[in-house]
Amino acid sequence: MKKLCFLVLILPMFGCSHFDADTNTNTEEKQPPSSVAVEDTTSNSSPDVNKNTSYNINELNEQVINVKKSVNKSKSVTTTQRKKNSAMLNVVLIKQNPELRYGCEVTSLAMVLNYAGAKTNKMDLYRSVRKDSDTLIKSAKGDILRWGNPADGFVGDMTGRRAGYAVFDKPMIALINQKLPNRAVNLTNKPFEKVLEHVSAGYPVVVWTTGDYRLPDRWEGWYHGNQYIKTPLDLHAVVLVGYDNNNVYLNDPLSGRKQVRVGKQQFISSWKALKCRAVSYH
Repeated sequence: MKKLCFLVLILPMFGCSHFDADTNTNTEEKQPPSSVAVEDTTSNSSPDVNKNTSYNINELNEQVINVKKSVNKSKSVTTTQRKKNSAMLNVVLIKQNPELRYGCEVTSLAMVLNYAGAKTNKMDLYRSVRKDSDTLIKSAKGDILRWGNPADGFVGDMTGRRAGYAVFDKPMIALINQKLPNRAVNLTNKPFEKVLEHVSAGYPVVVWTTGDYRLPDRWEGWYHGNQYIKTPLDLHAVVLVGYDNNNVYLNDPLSGRKQVRVGKQQFISSWKALKCRAVSYH
């Protein structure tokens, strides 16, 4: 969803815009994680009842406690998993158009939540996500003077009947917890390696970038109350579904392409320019 703004028009056109990108159609789907074998090394040793050895009650109790500790220790396993060299999740693609012209965030989240097994869709999320109802106010020249804060809720009209902009991570986290109680994971401002680790573990991630996955070039600013908000208008949200050594793979709700291949370093640069925003679940 590329957010474009032509401020000289009577009605600014914020939000998504179409673009072209390579698609990898031959990437293998991620295999299920292999099971972990747990070895039970419970001690079989016990006092030899045939020997002429006597035990008092305290000594017997101590032996029982030591055996239990040994059993519990042997059955414990390390749950930390290493990040795989590559991964690909078969996340079903959902397109934002024609209903949600500026709805790349909730449409991307619909893909993620459906993958998690949640019963929802993009229109349900559109109705449920928090909104910032501040009215768009422009100058006589068409410059934006005042508007909403996407950190508080979706700014503008997501359907495109009026100008629309975006929503950031915190309202999306609240929305995930509505559909998957207590399972939301906010990866915003985490190293990108942590985002890839989350995908490696089997969880797709909504990430903020630009429409062409490059550095933003359409910056705008306005006041929200006493707060001045400076943000790029050509932002976009997609689903990170895979990666390898050199590339990341994205489900794009605007272009309607699945597993779009993008150079990893190029994508990371655009992701950082959008303040390293990423949300998922566990």
